Amino acid sequence: MKSIALGLALFCVLLSSAAQLAMKRGMAASGATSAADVGSTYLQALGSPLVWLGLVLYGASAVLWLWVLSRLDVSVAYPLVSLGFVVTLALGVWWLGEPFSWLRVAGCTLIVVGVSLLALDA
Repeated sequence: MKSIALGLALFCVLLSSAAQLAMKRGMAASGATSAADVGSTYLQALGSPLVWLGLVLYGASAVLWLWVLSRLDVSVAYPLVSLGFVVTLALGVWWLGEPFSWLRVAGCTLIVVGVSLLALDA
């Protein structure tokens, strides 16, 4: 049962990362990045299907995360969330064309090492 919970936790991390990327892509496509004020930014965002997709994915991740928390210690589950930084960095560079940096890779490597150490103690 613990391996199912860990697998679902990783799935939640992937869903959350996909949500962030969809919302970012939706905001860029809506032109909200050039909006003059906060109100018009949100109005443009509400008209973007990718923003809505991101919100749905994020909501699904949160609902599934409740199941994970009911089965794993929070001290094991929550550090897995940090793997979202690694996934989002990689997909941001690949899919969104964001800049690559070895410093970012080094930071993500430290995250993976830290999560691995916590997993060994689980």
